[in-house]
Amino acid sequence: MIGDLVRPVLFSIFGLDFSSYGASKAIAALVAAYLLGRAFERVGLRRDSAHALVLWATVWGFVGAKIYYLLEHIDTLSLHHFGGMGFTWYGGLIGGIISALVVIRRHHLPLGVVAGAAAIPLTLAYGIGRIGCLLSGDGTYGKPSSLPWAMTFSSGVVPTTVPVHPTPLYETAASLVIAGVLWALARRWNPPAIFGAYLVLSGISRFLVEMLRINEPALFGLTQPQLWAIVSIAAGAVLIARSNRIIGIRARTMSGTEPAVVEVSSHSVA
Repeated sequence: MIGDLVRPVLFSIFGLDFSSYGASKAIAALVAAYLLGRAFERVGLRRDSAHALVLWATVWGFVGAKIYYLLEHIDTLSLHHFGGMGFTWYGGLIGGIISALVVIRRHHLPLGVVAGAAAIPLTLAYGIGRIGCLLSGDGTYGKPSSLPWAMTFSSGVVPTTVPVHPTPLYETAASLVIAGVLWALARRWNPPAIFGAYLVLSGISRFLVEMLRINEPALFGLTQPQLWAIVSIAAGAVLIARSNRIIGIRARTMSGTEPAVVEVSSHSVA
């Protein structure tokens, strides 16, 4: 068993505590902004658009995550639930996507290209954020375990002295693997398909890790995150299939084996 590595507060300055949870989220946002900025420049988009995208997606992602968390605990709601802890990932994803779509529209950015460019930064940011969950002991750990790497969280925000699966650490490791796979696929797949692969791989990762966590079943014996994971996998598979179909049609059109499709602009119709 690994000893208790929990450290909810990294350090204090003049009585102001700097939490590991908040620090991990800040670092995650900075890394995502840097990586997305570089990805934007490679495809001819402006770096400041990437920074605006990350900034607003982070802000509204936290808002969405908090609202989702409060709705999950609506029956037992108290002032404690409004504190600095307690955020639900899929609520953050919904809030982040909505705000990202607004920024994409305002900056006149190509949606498919942006989605593909964001896949790896999203993956790595999630992995970094999970390190904060581990260090703070926020209750996202797994079931009791006797494995050599099982951990206790005796001084965590949600403490336990029983050795458990360090599932946030598993998710961080999975994020590194997924980022590597996406990087390899990016050489051959188009941006929408890369984002589809991100949805599939991250969904599979979340579905599997939920088998080790302690969330209550919501439907058909599956937890709420597992249900969202299935939606993510299905959406990603559809996006990949659609992207490959479009590429196949274009390839046949260019080779002359299929009639070209003529697009008529609405401005040309009297």
